[in-house]
Amino acid sequence: MTSSKKILRTILLAIVAAIVIFFIYKKVADGGTKEPAGPAASRGNSGAGGGGSKSLLADAYVVKTTQLDETIDASGTLQSNEEVEVKPEISGRIVGLYFKEGVNVTKGALLVKIYDEDLKAQLQKLQLQQQLAKTTLERQENLLKINGISQQDVDVTRNQVSAYGADMDYTRTQLQKTELRAPFNGRLGLRNVSLGAIVSPTTVITTLQQIDPLKIDFSIPEKYRTAIKLGDAVTFKVAGDNDTYKGSIYAMDPKIDLATRTIRIRAIMPNGGQLLPGSFARVTVPLKNMPEAIMIPTQAIIPGTRDKKVIIADSGKAKFVVVETGIRDENNIQVTSGLNLGDTVITSGLMQLRAGMTIRFNTVN
Repeated sequence: MTSSKKILRTILLAIVAAIVIFFIYKKVADGGTKEPAGPAASRGNSGAGGGGSKSLLADAYVVKTTQLDETIDASGTLQSNEEVEVKPEISGRIVGLYFKEGVNVTKGALLVKIYDEDLKAQLQKLQLQQQLAKTTLERQENLLKINGISQQDVDVTRNQVSAYGADMDYTRTQLQKTELRAPFNGRLGLRNVSLGAIVSPTTVITTLQQIDPLKIDFSIPEKYRTAIKLGDAVTFKVAGDNDTYKGSIYAMDPKIDLATRTIRIRAIMPNGGQLLPGSFARVTVPLKNMPEAIMIPTQAIIPGTRDKKVIIADSGKAKFVVVETGIRDENNIQVTSGLNLGDTVITSGLMQLRAGMTIRFNTVN
């Protein structure tokens, strides 16, 4: 029992000693972190009612209105107004090439002639057969008047005359197919065949493109579908050319692309020959002009998970304000709500600022 009491006494003394040491350490620690009183401490802190908020040197921007032109930038491709591959409708041998590569031709101009002597001979044969059938028909009709022949025989011969006429029309159509003519005014491409070549309906002899006017195909996000209408003007530039060209929207795809969520737009422009189909175009579509838009530097925006904020100087103190934004350009962003004209927006030191801190200005724009 005596031994147990000694052990219990030792444990109690150790606990008391630990408590005494803890309080001594806490007192010493509190005394070491206590801020000194006096003028030096007052200079390091400021704030209404002795709040003790620190000050920060920052840049600022005074909110004012500016002219803003809302536009959409898109990538486009120049397309021929009309384009076709010149192919024969029938197989045969080329006996005439009547065009030069890369030249302009008019609608109906003869481009290629395919061998047609066999079709001409067949047409002549049909003409002779029809003439004979017509002579026979006349004789049978005279015999029919005196009941020398049946009505059935006359009808068979008359049908034969009509059949020869149909065969002749078909042959004339085949003869027309031996001549390849330009379907519209345009410029021819490079020639892919030579005189005497055997061609078929799959053979591309050349191409024909109408490059005046030109079409411009581009796509815009679906959210702008109600802001675009037929007749709206567009401007664009092409690689290797510093000039800006103008066109107008004349067609819109009625369906939104499910993969990209964009809508396809087609514009048209006059072309004097300086632009070529297939060129890449940087297209700009103006939407509307806002003469009194509020624009602030982009770095002033503090993005959040639910909203966007800016810091303004309110009586020299930092104040956080929730804003809504609109159009963004290279350096600035539009604020549609949350700010008023004359507000001073902080543009630097945003990570160090806290609500209520005193702000000293470095530069104010």
